[in-house]
Amino acid sequence: MLNKLLDHFEEWMITFLMGGATFIIFLSVAHRYGTGLPIPGVQDYLLSLHFEWAQELAIIMFVWMAKFGAAYGVRMGVHVGVDVLVSRLPSEWRNRATYVALACGMLFTGIIGTLGLTFVWENGMHYAIFNKLGLDVSALTEGPTTPDLEWPTWFVYSVVPMGSYLMCLRFIQVTIAFWRTGEMPHQDESQVDGLDDDEDDDMFAVAQPAQGGAK
Repeated sequence: MLNKLLDHFEEWMITFLMGGATFIIFLSVAHRYGTGLPIPGVQDYLLSLHFEWAQELAIIMFVWMAKFGAAYGVRMGVHVGVDVLVSRLPSEWRNRATYVALACGMLFTGIIGTLGLTFVWENGMHYAIFNKLGLDVSALTEGPTTPDLEWPTWFVYSVVPMGSYLMCLRFIQVTIAFWRTGEMPHQDESQVDGLDDDEDDDMFAVAQPAQGGAK
């Protein structure tokens, strides 16, 4: 149950971030071109709107989407890999090579997650948490903020440990599944979610000529 919730959260985050960033970029471009149109009233109104923050927010959203998307890629087996050499190995050595690759993935993402968490903690996260708990923060620094949105940078960078630890968890899950079944996750490019071959054959059936027509 918890794993399904995590899967859905991952998918919802990617969808929201991708759609939101695309919409923000569209509004920003439309605003930029709209301010150049000499339409009385409309031009003045558009010039009164400020979209300086749009580019920064879109970049942040795309970075977050990339980190969650990387974890999704591990779970679904859609990461690009070169396995020409591995596929030519004997079965026993092929399995060992797969375990080594998965272990390297776990180690790498675990290290990146820990380093990222340390950086985020020292970049202002400890100040925010201690201040929220009512502890003494006189010896701590609040940390920098982003130029346009003025968000705490520790919050923006927090996606690094979150995404990395999520990737590490996905590598662990894939390793356990491979140990149990001997199979790696593989994305079928021909598969379309929501369509079932048995139920939707009629949609793609070739029309047959009517019987008993005029000769």
